[in-house]
Amino acid sequence: MSKFSIMMEFWQFLRVRKKWWLAPIIIFLVLLGALIVLTEGSAIAPFIYAIF
Repeated sequence: MSKFSIMMEFWQFLRVRKKWWLAPIIIFLVLLGALIVLTEGSAIAPFIYAIF
């Protein structure tokens, strides 16, 4: 199962079930995860982890 098919299935779920309030939560979690992964080895990491 590819990542694209998971995103398409999630989009169909949102459209059919009218669960639009889930979209900002999922987007925020994905962005937060990407921020943590991308800054893991950099000099910014101690500052980001201090926020949490």
